[in-house]
Amino acid sequence: MRSLLNFLLKYHNIILLLLLEVVAFYLIGSNTSYHNSVITNKLKGAESVIQEKVTNFGDYLKLREVNNTLSVENARLRNLLERTYNNSDISFFAVNDSILKQQYVYTQADVVNQSLSKQKNFFTLNKGLNHGIDEGMVVVGPNGIAGVIVGVSNNYSVSMSLLNLDFRLSGRFRKNGYFGSLKWDGLDRSILSFDEIPHHVTIGIGDTIETSGFSALFPAGLMVGVVSRYDDKGGDFYNIDVKLATDFLNLSYVYIIGNLKRAEQITLEESIEEISN
Repeated sequence: MRSLLNFLLKYHNIILLLLLEVVAFYLIGSNTSYHNSVITNKLKGAESVIQEKVTNFGDYLKLREVNNTLSVENARLRNLLERTYNNSDISFFAVNDSILKQQYVYTQADVVNQSLSKQKNFFTLNKGLNHGIDEGMVVVGPNGIAGVIVGVSNNYSVSMSLLNLDFRLSGRFRKNGYFGSLKWDGLDRSILSFDEIPHHVTIGIGDTIETSGFSALFPAGLMVGVVSRYDDKGGDFYNIDVKLATDFLNLSYVYIIGNLKRAEQITLEESIEEISN
């Protein structure tokens, strides 16, 4: 009791001031319509600000769900476009045969684990044999190519990353079609080396590099990156650096691309090699 009295005696001025302010606000708000409306509007404004913050935070928490929904829809649209517009070699089909032949299928997957600090990096996806995933399928991020599937279980798959010393990729200049070999040197996580481009080819900073399609794995025209540096010192070829379109530090969802005609192509090519040897 003594402590309470000492506290009241010590801070009585401040306590009295606060009580008077509360009474004053009450009287103003209850007796004057103008002041009442002002206070009400202020409270409503504060409530609106708080509600907006809560809504924005809720929307932020839903971003991953929205991204997953959009990526699934994009995969569906890619499949639809592939079926609708891929009518290559149409003249070789009989009139009563199907004239639209789909070569590639697309499905969405989430990245659930990945390594970035090694010389041979991999990442794990949440789709596997139960979802139709198989070794040799291509993995593409929202902005560009990311890797190729090298291992599959029932519900998961592992992709070799572009950031792997064993990874090789045939690429070409989008503007003129000249092609070469892309590889990672194990240093910068955002740069690939582009080799075998002769000096007579006109190139420039910012030129787009894409997949050439010279394999049974990668469709032609997938985004790889852009030329960030080049020089022609020594030898017959340029030294070219390509800045990757895929940011592996921010890779959370991907598309897996399967070539429906891959087995046929590989079987034919292997049979020709056997005959040649």
